[in-house]
Amino acid sequence: MKLIHLSDLHLGKRVNEYSMLEDQKFIIAQILDIIKEEQPDAVLLAGDIYDKAVPSAEAVCLFDAFLTELSGMKHRIFVISGNHDSAERIAFGSRLLDKNEIYLSPVYDGNPVSVSLYDVYGEAVVYLLPFVKPVHVRSCFPEETVESYTEAMRVAVNHMEVDRNKRNILVTHQFVTGASRCDSEDISVGGTDNVDASVFEPFDYVALGHLHGPQTVTRETIRYCGTPLKYSFSEKNQVKSVTVVELEEKGKIQIRTVPLHPQHDLRELRGTYEELMNRRNYEGTAVDDYLRIVLTDEEDIPDAVRRLGVIYPNIMKLEYDNKRTRSTANLEEGIRMENRKPSEYFADFYKEQNGQAMSETMEEIVSELFTMLGEN
Repeated sequence: MKLIHLSDLHLGKRVNEYSMLEDQKFIIAQILDIIKEEQPDAVLLAGDIYDKAVPSAEAVCLFDAFLTELSGMKHRIFVISGNHDSAERIAFGSRLLDKNEIYLSPVYDGNPVSVSLYDVYGEAVVYLLPFVKPVHVRSCFPEETVESYTEAMRVAVNHMEVDRNKRNILVTHQFVTGASRCDSEDISVGGTDNVDASVFEPFDYVALGHLHGPQTVTRETIRYCGTPLKYSFSEKNQVKSVTVVELEEKGKIQIRTVPLHPQHDLRELRGTYEELMNRRNYEGTAVDDYLRIVLTDEEDIPDAVRRLGVIYPNIMKLEYDNKRTRSTANLEEGIRMENRKPSEYFADFYKEQNGQAMSETMEEIVSELFTMLGEN
């Protein structure tokens, strides 16, 4: 059984005030070509379909066109909501779309959607678990103790009653402890949104969304496929791709990636103004790539963006790296550290000593203690 794993399309996203919609149309067309070539049994979309809970009309139209094209290829499609999505909007029309084998995760109610697929090796069950917080799980199972994201996921999974004799696939959207983040992702203070990978033990493959860099966590079959495009300069060295998963008999899984090639790459160029104006020094860079330019001149160059823009039309950022900016950065870091709350220092210390973040309840208790001492 062959699966295509995608996530974090972030349709409608703007990067440094540049609309990425045309780039997203380009990369979705490329993804559709890959799907036509691969002919999978199912396509898994692991959340953050849109960049906002209320997406633009253009973003909705693009996703509609994508689903319509996929459905026309007669592939089963599985979609969950991520933390950027509105769970209600993603779930809209799900009962109608089920008839066309497009399965959308409903708002979490304690009974995640599960769908059985069959091949020569027997049954494989796909479970859809959208992005959930501890409060969502507590409301469904008030008798359970749910203080942390790990406990929330463990309770949610336990109530799925997964048959471990079958091949089981989970599509979900969370931050798994040990994974690497990028600047463009939402980060919780103190790492309170961490989920321990042990909760996914019943599943043969876990199709994760949320993190933008393609990576595995703990084992090869707990995988983030990453975004199809670079959405921050912290991702500039990543190779974006589509993940292809092939399941044979239980316990045997092949995973590979197919690289994606964007319409405009996201790059950083560094050097003096004179070096950058000499295009031959940067022959590996397409002139219309999205760029962060870092000038190393000690003196500011008047009207640098406009003058460099004659050669490089898509400059997203221009910064300086010299004695002045380095001293300013050191000062700002010192101020930032001085402005941190004692409870935040304690949260870092706890995580360093225990290998995991404090639960929400523990954070509240620590914060209250420091407030009582007049230190928070």
